[in-house]
Formats: sequence, C-alpha cells, structure tokens
Amino acid sequence: DNTTDNRMISESSEMNEFETLTAKFHFVDLAGSERLKRTGATGERAKEGISINCGLLALGNVISALGDKSKKATHVPYRDSKLTRLLQDSLGGNSQTLMIACVSPSDRDFMETLNTLKYANRARNIKNKVMVNQDRASQQINALRSEITRLQMELMEYKTGKRIIDEDGVESINDMFHENAMLQTENNNLRVRIKAMQETIDALRARITQLMSDQANQVLARAGEGNEEIGNMIH
Repeated sequence: DNTTDNRMISESSEMNEFETLTAKFHFVDLAGSERLKRTGATGERAKEGISINCGLLALGNVISALGDKSKKATHVPYRDSKLTRLLQDSLGGNSQTLMIACVSPSDRDFMETLNTLKYANRARNIKNKVMVNQDRASQQINALRSEITRLQMELMEYKTGKRIIDEDGVESINDMFHENAMLQTENNNLRVRIKAMQETIDALRARITQLMSDQANQVLARAGEGNEEIGNMIH
C-alpha cells in the first residue's frame, strides 16, 4: 500500500495570489482470497491467510453497501477493518477509483475466478461524484474575483450610459443606449454597403476607360489602313 498526499499551488503573476488544491493518491495491492483447505497452510501462514480473508470480507461488505441502490440509506461498515478505513475516501468518497481484477485461466481456479469477477462487478456499481479539493480561502478569493468582475462590468455600463438611475433612485436600462447602439450598427452596415458600391463604381469606370481606349485604337488602326490604300493608288 503506497499513499501520497500532494498539494498543488498555482500563482497568478498579475495579482500575486495563490490557489491551493489538495490531492491524495492510494495504490493498494490486494492479496488473493485463499482457502486454508486448499493451501494447507498452518501456523503463522494460516493466521496471515485468515487476516487477509477478513480484510477482503470487510471490503466486500463495504462495496456491497455502496453498490446496492436499495441499501444507500444503511450504514457503510468502513470501521470493520484497517483496509476499509484506509480506502474510505476511494470507496464512495470524493475520488476517482480504478480496480483491476486478476483472474486465472486454469480450470482448477474456476471458483476463485468466478468470485473475483463477482467482486469486481459489485465494485463497478459504485458511482462517485468527484469535485476539486479546493481550499476554502481559495474558493472565497475566486468568489470575490467574480464579484469584482461583475461590479467592474456594471460600473462600465453606468459610464457608457447603458444603466441609469432616475430621480427616485430606481435603477433601469437606458432605452436611448439601445437605440444608439442600433443606430451605430445600422450606420456601420451602411458604411460597408457604400464602400462596396464605391468599389463597384471604380471597377465600372476602369472598364469604361479600357473600352474607350480599345475603341480609339481600333479607329486609329482603320484610319492608318485607309491612308495606306490611298498611297498605293497614287503610286
């Protein structure tokens, strides 16, 4: 069983404030369930096997209590063993839990494999709702930041005239602000249309100039051909 407790601190470079997050990591290697008649263990080995089976039984009872929807209101026996007390946060707590069940492909281990699969199936029914373990002071700081942002936006609305306070001290939304915003939007749209029309006019003028130039060149070319014919007749 390996357990680590990590604290992650993020610092804002602009406001020089800290946000504290806490995390806990459990890595547990569960021993396999053993039958004394099959293993033939005696003495200390037998006591160890009995202790392992008791821990697994207590863990199975906790998993059954958490995974069975009809038993949600009943007591969860976390205190029945050291193992279940250690894994209380991982089982039904604020954590993400992954269980890997190891089974044997051998026919002689059929019952152990079946029991392990049933064990894992019960554990799969446990649903945890995970939330960030954020320090209360950090939560309060974030709430105050949000409030400051909201007040700054509200102050900006007063400065721009979106919000007004009448003589009776009643706050309201300025209709002139919305009308002004609509007129500004319409004005911007008209400017875009005028710009597009001006570009079209410039393109047409360029086209007309090109056509007039081509027509003048054709007239000059024809006049040159006529003069050449007259010169040939004289000679």
